[in-house]
Amino acid sequence: MKRILLFFMAAAALCGCSKNDPTDKPEVEKPDVDKPAEQVRIPITLSTDIWTKATDSGYESGDKVGIYTVNNVNGAAGTLADTGNHLDNTKFTFDGSAWNPDTPVYWKDETTPADFYCYYPYMQTVSDVTAVPFSVKADQSTLENYKASELLWGKKEGAKPSTDPVNISTRHAMSNLLIYVKPGTGYTEETLAAEGISVKVTGLKTSAKLDLATGKVTAEGASADMIPYKENSYWRALVVPQDVVGTELIKVTVGDREYTLVQTVSFQSNKQHKCTVVIKRIGEGVNIGIEGWETDDTDYGETLE
Repeated sequence: MKRILLFFMAAAALCGCSKNDPTDKPEVEKPDVDKPAEQVRIPITLSTDIWTKATDSGYESGDKVGIYTVNNVNGAAGTLADTGNHLDNTKFTFDGSAWNPDTPVYWKDETTPADFYCYYPYMQTVSDVTAVPFSVKADQSTLENYKASELLWGKKEGAKPSTDPVNISTRHAMSNLLIYVKPGTGYTEETLAAEGISVKVTGLKTSAKLDLATGKVTAEGASADMIPYKENSYWRALVVPQDVVGTELIKVTVGDREYTLVQTVSFQSNKQHKCTVVIKRIGEGVNIGIEGWETDDTDYGETLE
């Protein structure tokens, strides 16, 4: 019996010694191949270097834009919807050098491209992305009201996830009417100014709907009189794109006389239209000569890459 007990004690001792054998290799924990890799979250940021607006000097600190982001699906562009997009009317605010969302936003993943839709000014509620309502100010005689009549739109297609800013260029959704009043025969700049000049734009609709998917603007509502903004030697007004045919478009008052310009014009988004009105004094009266419309082909809203 003692021999059997000693045998088991010896065996136990040998087992204990084998655990401390220096030739034994420690067990290495195998990776869990079924455990998904941790996803890297890439923040979405916007570029600021090519944005321009009504003041022709770019965005100003405190300006806000709305951003929609639509992810590609199976390698094809997705469709912008009222809701359910990757980003739905997310507000970005300009601080003078960068655009910042109220809370951080991220790409879907590291590989899925997306389309970005941008508009200015930001509206808290957008119920229909194909018909966003907007109106220009009827009285644009102040710089504040003139700037408040600016509507901008831009789109960036197929942007790929990156830590670099998404470079979006916005274009003017409205048209810009420039009116110059020049002295003709019998007047000089000084004597014409001494008579007193006022300008009014008439017969144009001031309300519109913007399709965020395409940037198309559709005029709607009744026509109204507009007071343009006087800047240096000319007047300017932001106008809803629309076609006018044989319309009483501009009224110029010199002293106590009012003169009406009837014109046919196709106002287009992102286009400036120039009208020079020449005032001539004939005898005791005053005649108005009109130079033709000139379309400035410069794209003041920049171009998307």
